[in-house]
Amino acid sequence: MTTTLPSPALPSQALPSQVRPPTFTLSPLGPESLDAEIIALPVIPGEDALVIGPGAADLGEDHDLLGHLEFEGATGSAGEVTTYAVTGSGALRRILLIGVGAQRCDDFRRAGAALARAVRDRSEVVTTIPAVDPEVGLEPFVAGATLGSFLFHWRSEGAPWTPVETITLADLGDDQAAALDRAQAIARAGWRARFFATVPSNLKNPGWLAEQATALGAETGLKVTVWGEEQLAAEGFGGIVAVGQGSATPPRLIRLDYAPRKAGRRTPTVVLVGKGITFDTGGLNIKPGDGMINMKRDMTGGAVVLAVMSALAEIGCPVKVVGLIAAAENAISGSALRPGDVVTHYGGRTSEVTNTDAEGRLVLADAMAYAVDKIKPAALVDIATLTGAMRVALGQTMAGYFADDDALSTQLKEASERSGETLWRMPLAADYEEKLASKVADADNAPGGPGAITAALFLHHFTGGIPWAHLDVACGDAYADVHELTPGPTGFGARVLLTWLAGADPLAGVGS
Repeated sequence: MTTTLPSPALPSQALPSQVRPPTFTLSPLGPESLDAEIIALPVIPGEDALVIGPGAADLGEDHDLLGHLEFEGATGSAGEVTTYAVTGSGALRRILLIGVGAQRCDDFRRAGAALARAVRDRSEVVTTIPAVDPEVGLEPFVAGATLGSFLFHWRSEGAPWTPVETITLADLGDDQAAALDRAQAIARAGWRARFFATVPSNLKNPGWLAEQATALGAETGLKVTVWGEEQLAAEGFGGIVAVGQGSATPPRLIRLDYAPRKAGRRTPTVVLVGKGITFDTGGLNIKPGDGMINMKRDMTGGAVVLAVMSALAEIGCPVKVVGLIAAAENAISGSALRPGDVVTHYGGRTSEVTNTDAEGRLVLADAMAYAVDKIKPAALVDIATLTGAMRVALGQTMAGYFADDDALSTQLKEASERSGETLWRMPLAADYEEKLASKVADADNAPGGPGAITAALFLHHFTGGIPWAHLDVACGDAYADVHELTPGPTGFGARVLLTWLAGADPLAGVGS
């Protein structure tokens, strides 16, 4: 079933070398012992005055850091950076005083991002920020510093700046090594999701995405299966075929399989389904020009699934996971899907296409129906940049989700709170079910408002009674430049899903 494809990119379209995320190392020594050029210390707002965290006692003997903070009017708020220049014959040239606010996860994440922005184009920085409270601060600090270093470029002269190469976490010993490995795996998955979402569509198409999955599978030990257009048609994946039929680059269904080392016959399986629309013109119901500019990001759900699958072994995920990416380009041509066409999905359910720009649910439906039929998982989660209605409701940095199982909903909500990718549960309101009615098919693919809810109700028919959650990450293809997110798409979802799947029992109570 694996399809081998020629490279979809011409030599002139080869992606230039990209910057890399920083590497993190641990040191039990204090920062004053590490012969660093730049040291970053945490600033904590006290009841009556600011307090400088670990490392300040030794460095403060030679430098009036508190006096400098007072002179600069510092407040210690999360991510606030105050620079103290150092002169003399030693290696130290700069001390960065970075606020950690109330020392919550969000505060450490913002402190990490602020540090990353402050030390671009440097080889190393030493910091004690996570040492304030490693149990709370290590993972979000690493995420903030990693994603605050993200940059994608396609410039002839090269990247305009580079991330710091190494961040040394002082005052932390080897007992934090496992936590650091997990933190880096989750953070780099977020980076990877952002990268795939950013790649332009003159390079990124369904075949290219399948090639990336195959390469990642070889690198991380995942089994990868790819359906080509002929197999998709032969096996009844009518939604994926229909959406992709108008493009010069045909559709693909990508499957990645992960199993933990001690997996047995009774180890439960989670299926993740990602929308992989590598470019969305809207089809014959064409989008306006401004609405099409960022449609290279419409495969963010697929990018997230790919990124999550690549990190499962590193986080020690205890359950089997199958990732499905329904990849197609929604293009305009003489063979494109038409309004009024009827699509027969995998398994036989039919959809009348009243709007070709509601294509994401058509491809997701096929992949979900396949998962129910062939994999029979304990839980099914789909993730997609599905509706503009969700972005109108929740903005650019928060995603909505629907769930038909309260235990699964709780698991995802708790992971959301820890990961920094905020989810808000939306109502799967059956009152709107009648809007799905079609005069000629089982359902109308564009039944109207409330748009996010009716889209979720459309997908719910393909769950087969399996506990299900639908993440409408409309914010994933939004352009963001805030806190840990440097300019570009947010890649929303990789961190929250990995935080969930890294738990001791991600399926606790699900389906009971």
